[in-house]
Parts: sequence; structure tokens; C-alpha cells
Amino acid sequence: MGDVTPASLPPILLVLGDEELLATRAVSEAVVRARSVDPDVDVREYQAGSLTVGEIAEMLSPSLFGGRRVLVLRSGQDARKDLVTALLGYAKNPDPEVQLVVLHLGGAKGKAFADGLRAAGATVVPAAKLKGHRERVAFVRDEIRRLGGKCTDDAAETLIAAVGTDLRELAAACSQLVADTDGRIGAETVSRYYRGRVEVSGFTVADATMVGDVPGALEALRWALHVGVDPVPIADALADGVRTVARVASAGRGSPYQLASSLGMPAWKIERAQRQGRGWTPEGLVEAMRAAAECNAAVKGGADDRAYALERAVFSVAAARQGGGR
Repeated sequence: MGDVTPASLPPILLVLGDEELLATRAVSEAVVRARSVDPDVDVREYQAGSLTVGEIAEMLSPSLFGGRRVLVLRSGQDARKDLVTALLGYAKNPDPEVQLVVLHLGGAKGKAFADGLRAAGATVVPAAKLKGHRERVAFVRDEIRRLGGKCTDDAAETLIAAVGTDLRELAAACSQLVADTDGRIGAETVSRYYRGRVEVSGFTVADATMVGDVPGALEALRWALHVGVDPVPIADALADGVRTVARVASAGRGSPYQLASSLGMPAWKIERAQRQGRGWTPEGLVEAMRAAAECNAAVKGGADDRAYALERAVFSVAAARQGGGR
């Protein structure tokens, strides 16, 4: 964190973005920094949408007893016009004893407020949802570095394959890995730690089901559930498998590369679907879609036994392939 001095605390901090984990973390780090300067710092939180100009004037006026204050304003995008005007006026000449932390989702709503704070010299902390794969890999590497470990790119990729893309789960997995290892983390460490979880996903189950390999599909399904893969993505993968084979089958013959642009799908996915589509009839695919939809409804509707709903779907889809529909 380096040495924190009163001068190094920005008077206005704008936390911009809709990723809750990053926004929450930015606020707690600001509070920790303020406490290291003044352990008795007064921290207060408000919702921007329900705050009046009178209240904000009182919060920001110099305190009779002195002392440092941190004022956290959540949902800045909901602030009413008069409040925005008052805060942008304050931002031109902020009180050095007060740190104002404004959280803002960063969208079009309330954009003038965020832009005004930025123009007034607020320190901006980005907290937007991570868009692409590269950003997530960088997040995992930074997270492990923050915890005192080291991690390679391929280890980060293996972890994302095992845990998924939810930042809270990734952050929890990173701290677990650093706590349980010597901190030097390679792909091998992650694979060993999440053995089975990396290799088995909903797609493993779907691929085996689509080619009629019931024993393989059931084994993959039971193992996936055993190592903690959530039933919802498995049901989604099954539905996606059936849908993809149906779409590719109805597109007629053609090379995967010719069909890629008309179907808006990568060539490798088309090639796999063409391979899986052998042995299917149009009636069979209609029947399989019905089975996948029922399974999806049961799993997402909180059926008592989601594992049973998935097993039944594997049998029904495989039967539809064999029988070509009822």
C-alpha cells in the first residue's frame, strides 16, 4: 500500500462501473487507507437517490470537533439534479479533511454527474465488469499477486475453465489456492486442485449424449455433480448441444467454413455438430429439444432432484436419437 499521508488521500474518489466485487473492494480499500491516517475516522454511507441537498450540506460542512471523515455515496447515478449541482459545486473546492467516495454504475443514467466529478479532478477507480477472456486472465494473475503468490497465464486460464467467469468465485478460488499451496501456481497445480472439474463440464455430458453414448454421458454427469459443477450450466449445455445440431442440420450440406458466416457460428462448432448430427432424424431432434427444454425448466425451477432431471434428459435425448421421435 505504500506510506499513506493525509495529502495522498484523494478528496474525491469516483468508483465507476457495475462489477460489484471491484466496487466494494475500492470502497473498503479507501476506508482502510483513511484509517491508517486517522484511526478514528468517521465513515458514513448514504444512498444518492434518497439524499437531500440539506443533508449533504450538513455532511460536508466542517465538523465542530474536527477529525477526518469518509462519506460514501452509493448509486451515484440515481442522484437528483439539485444534489448533483450541489456536489459538483463542492467538488471545485473540497474540504481536505473529508473524502467523498461516489459509486456510479458508469452507464448513460446520471452520466453528467460522473463526467462533472471527473472534470473537477476526482480520482477515478474503474470497476466495470470484465469483458473478455484476456481481462479475466489478468484479473486472476493480479489477484494472486495481491495475495503474495505468483501465477502463470496458463494457470489462470485453467482456473477460469474450472471455476467459471464469476469474479467473486474467481477471487475466492485464488485466495484458496494461495492459502493451500506455496504460492507459486502453475497449470499443473490448478488441475491437481480441481481434478475432474476442469476436464468435466456440461459440454462433456452434452457431447456424449448427442452421439448416443449413454454410459459415457452418465459417468461424466455423475462425476461433474460429484466435484461440484452446478446443474444449471449442464442443462444449458445439453440444450445448446441439441439446438446446435438442429440448426446445423437444417442449414443443409456445406463446408463448416461456408456455413460459418450464414449461421453466425465458429467453423469448429459446425464441424462438431455435423459429426454429432449423423444418425439423427428431424423428428428425433424435435423430441430431443422437448426433453432438453423440460430438463431446463426442472433444473432452473428448483426441482427437488435436479440430478435426476439431468439423468432423465440424457436417457430421453439418447432415446430420441435412436427412435427418431415417438
